Amino acid sequence: MTLPCRIRAPGPGDEAGWRKLWQDYLAFYGVTAPPEVADALWRRILEPHEPVHALVAEARQGFFGAGRLVGFANYVLHPQTLGPQPVCYMEDLFVVDDARGQGVGRAIIETLMDKGRVEGWPRITWHTHEANEAARALYEKIVPSDPFIRYKVKLK
Repeated sequence: MTLPCRIRAPGPGDEAGWRKLWQDYLAFYGVTAPPEVADALWRRILEPHEPVHALVAEARQGFFGAGRLVGFANYVLHPQTLGPQPVCYMEDLFVVDDARGQGVGRAIIETLMDKGRVEGWPRITWHTHEANEAARALYEKIVPSDPFIRYKVKLK
């Protein structure tokens, strides 16, 4: 089966497509962020020395409009206390409606997993809302959820 997209790191020419996906992601979760948040995030994604990175899914010929960005993952590499290698936290994953169920989300995650194996990360973690059944169904095919429960203290 041919994947409907190519997964790759974003470049400066992807800004408009990434911003559209970012806005759709925020809308999906019913949150807003001022434009300066997207500005700063985009700058950080493109800066190689920042811990924030991204992958984008670019549609192939014949799928969803060739060249169009149809998904992304923003992820953070950070130090850990149990070893010298950084660990990865996939903070955001989003696929546009018309590309869902076509293997795009799985391809993004598998590309991130391959990158982690090459770079020696011991693990990748992520979370999703308990009501996001479509995402949870995909994630459970990749790895079962672990028994940890998240707590969040809002400071602002």
